[in-house]
Amino acid sequence: MALSTPVSHLVFVRSMAGRSSELGQRLQTLIKPSLSAPGCLRFALQQSMQDADLWSISGSWSSEQAMNAWFASPELQVFSALVHEMIVRSLDFHTFAAAGDTAMEQLCVA
Repeated sequence: MALSTPVSHLVFVRSMAGRSSELGQRLQTLIKPSLSAPGCLRFALQQSMQDADLWSISGSWSSEQAMNAWFASPELQVFSALVHEMIVRSLDFHTFAAAGDTAMEQLCVA
């Protein structure tokens, strides 16, 4: 049996002018169901400190299959709604796998 390789995703979402607060509230609805999704290792929503219209959504998953199942979940329809309702100006979506045998994350040491 092959071992699963952890994967991650990173999404940058930019709101239309004046709609960042509304965007943040809508994206907030992804947190609870995503954290309880099978295979979710970490999930976070953050707002840029330099650009109030820019949000990031990041997640780490135990396998590509777990991440793909999350992509197919009904909760992700929020992105279609945000685009349709003209709340989002842009979406930039990326997925990642660990490079070779290196660890996916390393701790910062002070």
